[in-house]
Amino acid sequence: MNKKPIITLTWITLGSSIFFFTFFSDEKTLESFGYNLVISAMYAYGLGLSNGFLNDFLNKKLSWTEQTRLRTILGIVLTVIVNFIVVYGCNYINFVIIQKVSTPDEFFSGKYNFTNWFMVNFALMISAFLHAKGFMEELKKNTKKEVVEQKLIAKSANAQFESLKNQLDPHFLFNSLNVLTALIDENPEQAQKFTTSMSKIYRYVLEQKDKEMVKVEDEIEFAKIYCNLLKTRFEDSVDFTFDINNDDLQKFVVPLSLQLLLENCIKHNFATSSKPLNIRIFTEGKFLCIENNLQVREQLKESAGIGLANIVQRYALLTNDNVFIEKTEQTFKVKIPILIEKKSQTMTTYTSETTETIAYERAVKRVKELKGFYGNLISYCIVIPFLVIINLLTSPGQLWFYWPMLGWGIGLLAHGMNVFAIGKNWEEKKIQEIMNKDNFKN
Repeated sequence: MNKKPIITLTWITLGSSIFFFTFFSDEKTLESFGYNLVISAMYAYGLGLSNGFLNDFLNKKLSWTEQTRLRTILGIVLTVIVNFIVVYGCNYINFVIIQKVSTPDEFFSGKYNFTNWFMVNFALMISAFLHAKGFMEELKKNTKKEVVEQKLIAKSANAQFESLKNQLDPHFLFNSLNVLTALIDENPEQAQKFTTSMSKIYRYVLEQKDKEMVKVEDEIEFAKIYCNLLKTRFEDSVDFTFDINNDDLQKFVVPLSLQLLLENCIKHNFATSSKPLNIRIFTEGKFLCIENNLQVREQLKESAGIGLANIVQRYALLTNDNVFIEKTEQTFKVKIPILIEKKSQTMTTYTSETTETIAYERAVKRVKELKGFYGNLISYCIVIPFLVIINLLTSPGQLWFYWPMLGWGIGLLAHGMNVFAIGKNWEEKKIQEIMNKDNFKN
């Protein structure tokens, strides 16, 4: 068992017994001090341990962050019930058994209603402090956990993205050398021209492969040059058609996606002068499409699957928009999303440091809100009992302390509801509903 609560309750017992012995005890004797010590210990340990055990029990069963509403409602109900039982039990032992200033009938007749009410409110303030402390500790723990998880996610996604991009270099070079090897045997003069053009294209590959997105215009220009190289080898066996909406030229796609898809068309289909392979590159809505007539060739060896899989995985890391593959008996079409703008969620800029900074700023803002509420709560717990004592000492016949207790209490309750977002679920749902409508319209 943790010794810290016991030590704290011991100090509270000593402090309260000294206070009551000094100001309220008629006899300043050792026996009288012991009497005050026993009564103070009963209230301190009774209220402190019961609320502490209740708070620990609820923390084990219900999470503040995942089940906030249920934790709050159940905490309030059980706290009120437990404190009523403990307060009435302690007061009964104090006034009926120890002091013997009241009979059981008198105690339950209403004579001590004000005393019981005051002690219950005092106990509830102690309990509120314990629950607030528990919430703050769990929030701190979850904030650290969230930062660590986001750092791991960012590092993992970034490494995965880099791995996918690094496939482009050897993949492009390997396929280009295959084309060049075929041309050397078929047409040496064309092979020389191909080598010169390939150096220019490979420069584009080196420049663009490290980027997350490139303009559609740049990708189309590169694809046209690459198509010319393919025409050099296949001549009239392949035919390329470009039909791109001018409004989409300044938007973005994944770099080298067209080159990989063009390679797939050539690789998986046969092309002859009598049966040419017709490849069409065009825009359709928010997609850039590559479509070819289906002339499937038999594969001598199983494909490595780098091209299309690479594009699908890179888009999955950059956006929620999907890559679509449509196959019929006559055609094969791949649709890759055209992105409106470069978003800040791209993986190479979404580093662990950025994640940690965002989480830290969020945590700092949350801690400031909590500190303000806890400062308000602690002030309430200190000032109100002080006002009650002053009121009872100076004018017990005229009770005025419940006005600041009630007014400040309502303000404290509103402050707590705002900080813990109690009752704001309808606002969040409405905001989400409006955002979903706007996204649907867009």
